Amino acid sequence: MEGVLLFLHIVVCLLLVIVVLLQSGKSADLAGAFGGYGSQSTFGPRGAATLLSKITTTLAILFMVTSLLLQVLAAGKNRSGSILPKEKPAATQPLKSESPATQPQGEPGK
Repeated sequence: MEGVLLFLHIVVCLLLVIVVLLQSGKSADLAGAFGGYGSQSTFGPRGAATLLSKITTTLAILFMVTSLLLQVLAAGKNRSGSILPKEKPAATQPLKSESPATQPQGEPGK
């Protein structure tokens, strides 16, 4: 299930990038070249939604849904509720004493 969802997520990502790059900007006309919107409305040119904008909206929604589903599946595997790995508890056993060969050589008898 997770593999299929991951494959779908990657395909949606690639399609979203392609569709966004195919769209022209809002200032793609001659008036936009000089920094103005011509005789359009106050907040910029706004027309009927084109096919590319509808596809972009659909792909963006699919991207968000697949992202959330992948996160839910990943959280199901990690029940701790944290994205950080759990640290193993420190060993409670005392450290072994150093061997005589590694102990510093001192003067005997002092």
